Amino acid sequence: MATANIRGLNIKYEIIGDDGPFMTLITGGRRGYREIVPLAEKVAATGYRVLLHDRRNTGASDMLLDDAEVEEAVWADDLYELLGQLGAAPAFIGGSSSGARTALMFALRHPDAVRGLLLLRVSGGPVAAMRLPENYYGRFIRIAREGGMAAIAETDRFQDYAKENAAVGEQLLAMDVDRFIEIQSNLHDLFVAGAKLPVMGVTDEDLAAIAAPTIIIPGNDNTHSSVSGKAAHRMIAGSELHQLPVEDLDVPLIPWAGWAEHESEIARVFTAFMARVAAASVV
Repeated sequence: MATANIRGLNIKYEIIGDDGPFMTLITGGRRGYREIVPLAEKVAATGYRVLLHDRRNTGASDMLLDDAEVEEAVWADDLYELLGQLGAAPAFIGGSSSGARTALMFALRHPDAVRGLLLLRVSGGPVAAMRLPENYYGRFIRIAREGGMAAIAETDRFQDYAKENAAVGEQLLAMDVDRFIEIQSNLHDLFVAGAKLPVMGVTDEDLAAIAAPTIIIPGNDNTHSSVSGKAAHRMIAGSELHQLPVEDLDVPLIPWAGWAEHESEIARVFTAFMARVAAASVV
C-alpha cells in the first residue's frame, strides 16, 4: 500500500498489475478497498493496471469530515487528483454501489479523464432511498445527540475505521459534537435530495449528458435494484448492459462477498468491454 498526498490528505492506494491500460475499481459503502482486491487481480491478470484506493474517511486514508458537497463528488475529485499524480489519466473508471455513484460523478466532473465507465450494482429504488440516508448519516446524528463523540467513536463504522487508521479515534474525540451533527445533517440533506431519483444521486439529465462508453452490470437486491441498473442503461446513450445469471431477491442488501462467485464473469465482461473501447479509439 502506497500513500499520496491528495488535497492535503494522505490517501492510501495500490496498483495491481505491472503494465497495460489503467482502470480503477471503487468499492461500496464507506469501506476500504480490500474487499475488491480479488476482482482487481482477475482483471489485472488479463493485462491491465488496476488502481485501488481508500477514499478519504475510509480504510487507512485520512479523515476529514466536511459538508461542502455530497461525499461522492469529493471522492471523485480526489480520484482525479490521484490519477493525475500517477500519470494514469485518462482511465477506465469502475465501481460498485457508492463506488458506481462516484464513478458517475467522476464522468460528469472530469469527462476528459474517462476512457470508459464500468458500473456495478447501481443504487436506487424506494428501499435504498430510505435505508442509505439512515445508514450513512441519520443513525450517527442520533448517536451523537445521545452520547456525544465518545459514543460515535464506539460505533462499528468508526471502530473499523480506527483499526485501519489509529488517528481516527483521537480525531473523533477531539471534534465538537455540535459541528459533527451539523456536518452529518447537511450531508444527509444533500444525499436525500438525490435519493429518490431512478439512479440514486444522478439526475436523468446528467445521465443523458454522459458521453463516455459505459457498461452496466445491475445488482439484484433492494438497495441495488436491477431496475436502477436498467434505468442507467436507458439514459446513458450507447451504454451496454450485462445481466449476470442472478434473480432479484427481496432482501435489503446482498454483501459484496455474496457476489464472489460472479467475479470471474465480471472480470471477463469488463476486460472485453475495455478491449472493444480501446480498439474503437484507434480506428
